[in-house]
Amino acid sequence: MGGYLPGTERERRDMLAALGLSSADELFAALPEGVRLKGLSLPEGLSQQGVERRVRALAAENTVYPTILRGAGAERHFIPAIVNEVASREVFVTAYTPYQPEISQGVLQSIFEYQSMVCDLYDMDVANASVYDGASAAAEAASMCRERARVRVLASGAMNPRYAGTVRTYAAGRPVDEIPLADGRTDARALKNMLGADAACVLIQQPNYFGLIEDLSELTEIAHAAGAKLAVVYHPLAAALYRTPGECGCDIAVGEGQPLGLPLGFGGPYLGMMTAKKAMMRRLPGRIVGETTDRDGRRAFVLTLQAREQHIRREKASSSVCSNEALCALRAGAYLAAMGPEGLRDVAAQCYSKAHYLADRLAEAGLTRAHAGEFFHEFVTKCDQPEKLLAALSENGILGGLPVEGGVLWCVTEANTREELDRTAAIAKEVRA
Repeated sequence: MGGYLPGTERERRDMLAALGLSSADELFAALPEGVRLKGLSLPEGLSQQGVERRVRALAAENTVYPTILRGAGAERHFIPAIVNEVASREVFVTAYTPYQPEISQGVLQSIFEYQSMVCDLYDMDVANASVYDGASAAAEAASMCRERARVRVLASGAMNPRYAGTVRTYAAGRPVDEIPLADGRTDARALKNMLGADAACVLIQQPNYFGLIEDLSELTEIAHAAGAKLAVVYHPLAAALYRTPGECGCDIAVGEGQPLGLPLGFGGPYLGMMTAKKAMMRRLPGRIVGETTDRDGRRAFVLTLQAREQHIRREKASSSVCSNEALCALRAGAYLAAMGPEGLRDVAAQCYSKAHYLADRLAEAGLTRAHAGEFFHEFVTKCDQPEKLLAALSENGILGGLPVEGGVLWCVTEANTREELDRTAAIAKEVRA
């Protein structure tokens, strides 16, 4: 179990000496000078009442937007009351990573049910108990594909830049090449020319960062023809409308589970969903819960395929992930169970139709789309003065889209109303007038 045991000054000196260092400053020399703390300036302690006043005053400085039209990896969706009810039960809120897992049968079952539903959603064979977020899931997927002779990763230029940055950080000096784009989508012809005998993985986002639908089947065929694996970062709600990763022949499918019952939460904690085909099962990082029977023939759950991470020598581990986002996975499992296949399709259909409605209304206001072709619930519009437009929207309680190169990236979900979308378009028209 994790914890904090403070060392004495002598113990700290002994540890530094064992490392061949004379000071803690040398230990952190790799960190840029500008991000290092030069001491903590902490105020005097307050009473409980005083702390509460202070925290409430700080919270009052936040801007709370009634209308949100921004996504790029964090979206506002409706969360059924049952999700909060299930996840707030004390037995789950206090649950910690089970180091004696078979004792925690309820926690293991909740993870197993989550894994099963995620496999059904993506049409894949096996899922793990989750990793930290969508970005780390993408990086772990790329790492799963590397072999001795195949180490190069080819990542689409239409991936979320934060995901792409995380993939490069995980790569630790190993090659990660960017696949060029053609009108906002991954260029299949360029990918074919880039692939070689050293290619381990082609990493695609679906829908991509600009909201566009990629031809996932074609990209998978190109990757497989060159002997590489295809890993896709797939939006979980899009899987209810479009061809699933399994149908497209993908080897690995991962995603950000935040749209499945998790609030925006100031950016976290979120949920990294990971699934794979059976052939990749033993490369899947993190924890996997399996179903079995006990000696009396009763249904039981265990951690399975544990010969990895902290259970084996570090140099042989394929990943450093040894935990999971259990509470977030529980919320996603409760959401999926509550919604069911029909409910998911309804939510996805609302996201799709409302996004297309806003795109049409913005076009009437003079903000035309930057890219042609099919999109799900995000899209980019051209905009000459994005700061002016977003400021006007903000003044009216609307968090507009995200400024990106060439325009503004908008996100519409089932939580948005027609009135909100009409108001947004009207303000955009006034700004351009």
